[in-house]
Amino acid sequence: MSQNYDIVVGIPTYNEAPTIGSVTQIVGAGLLRHFPNERSIIVNCDNSSPDGTQEAFLAAESKVDRHCLTTPPGVTGKGNNLLNLFRYSLEVGARAIIAVDGDLRSITPEWIEYLAFPILEGYDYVTPVYSRNQFDGAITNHICFPLLMGLTGNDIRQPTGGEFACSRDLCRHWMEQDWSDDARHYGADIFLSLHALNSSFKVCQAGLGAKIHKASTPKLGCMFDEIVHTLFSTLVKMKATWYDGWRPTGDDPLGQGRIRSTDVTGEKKLQQPQWLDVNILKLKSDCRREFHAHQNLVQRFLSPYAYRQISNMVSMDYYNIDLMLWSQIVYSALYLYETVEESARQDVINFLKPIYLMRSLAFNYKSWRYDILFSEEEVKNQALGFMAQKPYLFGLYLGADATAEINPQV
Repeated sequence: MSQNYDIVVGIPTYNEAPTIGSVTQIVGAGLLRHFPNERSIIVNCDNSSPDGTQEAFLAAESKVDRHCLTTPPGVTGKGNNLLNLFRYSLEVGARAIIAVDGDLRSITPEWIEYLAFPILEGYDYVTPVYSRNQFDGAITNHICFPLLMGLTGNDIRQPTGGEFACSRDLCRHWMEQDWSDDARHYGADIFLSLHALNSSFKVCQAGLGAKIHKASTPKLGCMFDEIVHTLFSTLVKMKATWYDGWRPTGDDPLGQGRIRSTDVTGEKKLQQPQWLDVNILKLKSDCRREFHAHQNLVQRFLSPYAYRQISNMVSMDYYNIDLMLWSQIVYSALYLYETVEESARQDVINFLKPIYLMRSLAFNYKSWRYDILFSEEEVKNQALGFMAQKPYLFGLYLGADATAEINPQV
């Protein structure tokens, strides 16, 4: 029988030998400084890294207990690492479970306090608030955050943040869900956030200062596919919470919804984020390549007017896709994702890829000179724009319902 622990801090990794030792030391210092009377353990949840990640974890200087977990050889994905963390945490009776990424270079001992303390005080889920370069976390900025806030009103700035904390009850709830293969990989963070927000769990945010890590500019690949598949499929399954029973009211005559704010603990002031070089020429090249690879899908899924706009942008190699067009395209993609055959859902994701890169370019053009505060305002304005365009999505559903009533065989 495993020893019981009050706090379990998990570090999910794959090939993080250069940084995990420092992360482990700082996590240990945070536990000893802020929770000296709690029984704590640090757990490395690894994907059989060949670079010596677990050896570096065990070699780090720390007086806090440590434990290693690993997936079988060939089994990768952050979600699989988190599942191992959750199983272990329930086995040892943890009251607070924390996860921090293994590539962090800005973590401080206070991060552990800011994440764990709300859980011990009765919250179920703590998500991070960071200072991040406006070009870092592009999928969060342009799809996950605005779509989540637009549909549900939840103002959770980093629903895909790598750092979070949860209660035992929420951990158990997550374990009871059906984890798709996408959720077991890059889709893990948005999967967790959606399932926490969709239930009656108590949520807050923790200001953690600047996030410095292995950041990247907007890109595609399996990360985009897995996150957006998880986001769309989970929202479709939860449709009853944001669509069924929707009607304009006297207080909300346009049916846009209201913002649901959450408590914010920890640091209140945004710091200057890490510097991140953006190769605009490469981003443009990626955008053109994705458009030409999926041009037939873009033309198939967009209206002639929208397709003409998108096509002209590619021809001019200048991308000024505005918020209204972007929000309507994302809502259309979500609607299509639900209504097409399941075998065609990847087509919907592929059609969205070049337009996502176009929106990233348009945002980059506008915000590259901005201070972090103004960049954050632009991201928040985008989320508010999604809220304002929420009736557009409902109009798609209502139009389809009306067509079905008039012509039931359709």
